[in-house]
Amino acid sequence: MITLAVDSSSKVATVALMKDDRLLGEITLNDKREHSVILVSIIKDLLKDNDLTISDVDGFVVSKGPGSFTGLRIGMATIKGLSFGTGKPYISISSLDALALSVSNFDGLICPIMDALRHSVYTSLYKANTNSNGTPELEKLMDYTDLDVDDLIELIKEKNEKVIFIGDGLDKYEDYLKEKCPNCYFPPAHLNIIRASSLGEIGTKLLMDGQYDDPNSTPFYLKKPQAEREYEQRMQLKNECTC
Repeated sequence: MITLAVDSSSKVATVALMKDDRLLGEITLNDKREHSVILVSIIKDLLKDNDLTISDVDGFVVSKGPGSFTGLRIGMATIKGLSFGTGKPYISISSLDALALSVSNFDGLICPIMDALRHSVYTSLYKANTNSNGTPELEKLMDYTDLDVDDLIELIKEKNEKVIFIGDGLDKYEDYLKEKCPNCYFPPAHLNIIRASSLGEIGTKLLMDGQYDDPNSTPFYLKKPQAEREYEQRMQLKNECTC
């Protein structure tokens, strides 16, 4: 099975091609160019480099979030368009799951964190268990959520286990976590960006098992866009002032 995986949930745009459980190729750009400008061209380049066309792809994988509201919409719309145009299924995977997979050999708690602004992060907790084939499998211990960084630290302390943090949230909070959170570990910096290959590895297995998304599925934002939250706050203040 040939799978095309795309992630645009952060400032990173990343695309990977998988053949069953083998990575054929991956392009990852970690810059500030708009995903709407570069994502389709990356897909075209990667297919061309592997002597494939979009009709050769058997299924698609995309990040459903959490992450950038605009980036998630662009990634989802791109993959939905390709899925509809080719008649091939797609499945959406959490960006946090993809991050956790990158450090699934760690023998403690795995805590991906993505910057959610205002001293908060998108996060979850995982532990890797070894299956009968000797391959690590992730067990999710906590549902996806957005937490204040200090609340996350208290939660980790209560677990009383060693923990590895991973994700772009470390760009802002690594020093703070080192100071406040005992027995914590950090991966090499290159692992802190989401890889489409990690997303593709998870998604390909699900597609091969016959799982796929409904065409009407939407990104998983965790919280409302800032503009919407600010509008609701203004309306609430207005209503309070007129009472």
